[in-house]
Order: sequence, then C-alpha cells, then structure tokens
Amino acid sequence: MALSKEEILDAIAEMSVIDIVDLIEAMEEKFGVSAAAPAAAAGDAGGEAEADDAPVDIHLTEVGDKKVDVIKAVRAITGLGLKDAKALVDEAPSVIKEGVNKAEADEHAKALQDAGATAELK
Repeated sequence: MALSKEEILDAIAEMSVIDIVDLIEAMEEKFGVSAAAPAAAAGDAGGEAEADDAPVDIHLTEVGDKKVDVIKAVRAITGLGLKDAKALVDEAPSVIKEGVNKAEADEHAKALQDAGATAELK
C-alpha cells in the first residue's frame, strides 16, 4: 500500500536536518534529478536575485563542544568519509564546501549550527 503525501510529509517533519539532507541526496541519486532551484531566466528583471544566486562557500569557524555531532554534520554535507570529515573539523576554521547555492548553503549552515558549530557563508 502506497503512503499518502500527508503521511510522507509527517514522516519528514519528524526527521533531523541531517537526515533530510541525506534523504534529498538519496532522492537526487535515485531519480537522477537535482533539488537545486532552477536558474533565473535570462532577461528577468531584478539584479538582487542574481546576487542571491551567487555561489558561496561554507566555512566552519568554530567546532563547539559537540565535536562528534559536527563531524557527522560535515559528513552529511560533504559525503566524505569519517577520517576526512574529522580532519576538516580538526583544521577549523576551514572551508567545508565551495560553490554552493545560497539556499543549500543556508541549510548546511543550519545543520552545522544545530550540531553545535559556528559556520559562515562567504
């Protein structure tokens, strides 16, 4: 029996941000799609939207007290293995991911903050 949209949304609402990021990545891979917002059509008015769509880098500035949680968040964001994710966290301040669209970067920064770290988008 298939789940209804409402049941799926209820299940997602109970998930952590990291689990949702993992789910999105799995859906992108399984269905060969991207959850990234489509680029604005050429000729659209509003230069401000273009600045918001500019790629940004996610910087881990401080790890905080929950280092293990931060490592888990970095693994979810980057897809790196445990050793490489730990190295990035140990090297903080460090760049976690480069050239990310603003919406995705905001989600990743929130996941890092939820894990107890401090992150900046540059």
